[in-house]
Amino acid sequence: MISKKVNSVQEWLPVDEILENGIIKLKNKNYIKILKIIPINFELKSNLEKEAILNSYKIFLKTCNFDIQILIQSNKEDLSNHILKIQKNNLNKNEKIKNISNNYINYIQEINKKRKSSSKNFYILIREKPENKKQKINENLEKIYCDKLNEKYFKIKESLSRCGNKVIQFEEKEEVEKIINSFFNTRKELNK
Repeated sequence: MISKKVNSVQEWLPVDEILENGIIKLKNKNYIKILKIIPINFELKSNLEKEAILNSYKIFLKTCNFDIQILIQSNKEDLSNHILKIQKNNLNKNEKIKNISNNYINYIQEINKKRKSSSKNFYILIREKPENKKQKINENLEKIYCDKLNEKYFKIKESLSRCGNKVIQFEEKEEVEKIINSFFNTRKELNK
């Protein structure tokens, strides 16, 4: 009988460790930081504002003299919790209010079917990689890489804030684990 070696998920994932400051240490000795971007609604801006935003974005691209990865994650909207709340609020209401609420529920379900509503999350991943992969990483060297990643974060935050966007860094290990899980398991919602 031939036995197959079964690798665990932990062996397959490139993550070695999540450090206390939210920085991810990879098995290939690279360090990454995940930033969440909360964008502005560009379409609601005037032409003058749009031009200013685009100029600020150009400056952002010019000042980031390092590699970045932009990731957009789409999640289909689950309206079931919203509908349940409406139905619970209707339990002790009069017939007119119940009728209005039921019409509203039918309306949002119909719109969701037609447009296939989804929410989008925007992330920027930044990386710091050692110049010498064979070099032994000690605490001092790891701190240097983490400091460089934080400098990149502040540069991105400053540049994108000029465009009106909000930049959030993840510092808690649980938050980073939740984000990584959402990258690999797109059926789960981030809001849970």
